[in-house]
Amino acid sequence: MMSCVPSEQKHPQAEGSPLPSSFASRFLSHSGISLKPAYYQLILSSFPEIGFFEIHAENYLSKGGPARHYLNLIRQHYPITVHGVGLSIGGEHVINQQHLEQVAQLVNEVQPQIFSEHLAWSSHDSTFLNDLLPVAYDEATLRRVCEHIDHIQSHVKRQVLIENPSTYFEFHRSEMSETDFLAEMVKRTGCGLLLDVNNVEVSCFNHGHDPYQYLNNFPVAAVGQIHLAGHTTDSNAVVPLKIDSHDEAVSHDVWALYKHTLSLTGDCPTLIERDGNLPPIGELLAEAHLADSIRQVNQQESRREHAI
Repeated sequence: MMSCVPSEQKHPQAEGSPLPSSFASRFLSHSGISLKPAYYQLILSSFPEIGFFEIHAENYLSKGGPARHYLNLIRQHYPITVHGVGLSIGGEHVINQQHLEQVAQLVNEVQPQIFSEHLAWSSHDSTFLNDLLPVAYDEATLRRVCEHIDHIQSHVKRQVLIENPSTYFEFHRSEMSETDFLAEMVKRTGCGLLLDVNNVEVSCFNHGHDPYQYLNNFPVAAVGQIHLAGHTTDSNAVVPLKIDSHDEAVSHDVWALYKHTLSLTGDCPTLIERDGNLPPIGELLAEAHLADSIRQVNQQESRREHAI
């Protein structure tokens, strides 16, 4: 079984302040949680046992202020990953250069273990829509997305991992499956993939697809990180939908899919993603430790298989 680590980078590593050599092994072996302001002071007073913290890039673009102050303190003790939510990679217009330069500077200064973004669009002309909207899976979209990824990677000077989306409708003009689109995107750009297991559950439920078959078709060799999150269900009697809300605990269905995912990817850095209805940090730490336990069982089973 393969070990899930960030793919070989097509672009040189950004320069910034050096990080402790132990951070890489810690990131690879222990799961992480989202870094939220509500937890800053508790983290620095108790230093919880956790693999890493993940930030949303757009919350830390200012050079000063409390967010950057606490981030600079916390990153001295923990590995950090940076997750972008506003570059609009799937948009029809060119990447906003000013925004990209700010993100690139953040990445250069923080030196995260991973930088990731979404296969989605969130802007039109000068209007930012504050959402992650889906794309059509056709050749024209693929060319545009690949051009945007190449442009981003050249500016951040490192490989970017692209996250599979959560979707609520499909385009009639799509010419290929989502997994085929992702595989070709990786082939053309050298990017990696962030596999969000909750997004798999949400999208497959909404479209009536089998999430296990989706994972079996996923280009797992390119996966460098896994996200786990909670969702809510819109109990509409006509068209019930699962919503990628990130405001609940990880569901039993997603934990089951996670076990199957690891059987395909091998061990992989995993994040418990939570953005709303924030619980006491202990609940997120417990979920991260559960992910670690599942990873350990998967590694033990893999070793037994190879020993036979």
